[in-house]
Amino acid sequence: MTLAAWPSELPKPVRETYSATWGDGRQMRAADYGPPSARLRTSSVPQMATLSLKLSRAEKAVFDDFWQQELRRGSLPFTMPDPVTDGWELLSSDGSPVLDDEGQPILLSGTWTCLFAQDGLPQETLQGLTFNINFSVVVMP
Repeated sequence: MTLAAWPSELPKPVRETYSATWGDGRQMRAADYGPPSARLRTSSVPQMATLSLKLSRAEKAVFDDFWQQELRRGSLPFTMPDPVTDGWELLSSDGSPVLDDEGQPILLSGTWTCLFAQDGLPQETLQGLTFNINFSVVVMP
């Protein structure tokens, strides 16, 4: 089965509103006395991310079609560019961009495999002619 891909017509998520919560694969045990103990229960733990998009009316139509038709109202997994990696410049240890032979910065790339989160379904607001869409995804390990 081929996963649906995030539409290239959509802009990158707004970086200022990005937030993520790491999953917890630990199993904690309370002790009769002293500190609790912990062990790794699983190493395959999803991450939760909250994202926002600022869309034109045409871009909103693309998002709506992706959500409703391609993902069957958000029930199917999909791939999307990692908003904290994809398109960022590769930096050297002193913080300056690493350049290729032509003097252009080398850009990082990364992809997530996601599902729309049950507790963070798309929510939209309208400001003038801009649609603000907020949603959460479960990022698969």
